[in-house]
Amino acid sequence: MKPKRIILELGAGASLHGGDYTKAAVRAVDDAIHHSSLSFIRNLGLDAKKMEVTVTVGVQKPDLVDADKVKARLPHGQVTVNVVKGGLDVPDVENNDITVLASAAIAVRMELPKRA
Repeated sequence: MKPKRIILELGAGASLHGGDYTKAAVRAVDDAIHHSSLSFIRNLGLDAKKMEVTVTVGVQKPDLVDADKVKARLPHGQVTVNVVKGGLDVPDVENNDITVLASAAIAVRMELPKRA
C-alpha cells in the first residue's frame, strides 16, 4: 500500500540579527512541530519510526542552511530535508544587518491499516 499524507504542519522562524539562515530554518521547523501532537499514531498502534517525514524550508539563500541541523530537530521517522528559495530577507541598511525569515512545511506520510 502506498503511504498517505496524514499530517501537514506549517511554521515560520526568524533570525533577527546576523543573517543566520540555519537558525531561521530551525526555528521555522520548531514552530511547525510544536503545533501538533501525534498521539493518534500511538493510539492506532502505528510505529512512529516508519513515518516518512518530508521537511521543506524556504529561505532566500538555501545554500546557507545546514540541512543536518534542521533534520536533527525531528524526533521521529525517516526524515528528508529540502531547502528551497523562499522566505524573506529584511535588510537593516543603517546597521549593516539582516533579518532572515524562513517558512517550513512538514509533511508526514504513513501506510495506514486497511479499514474493516
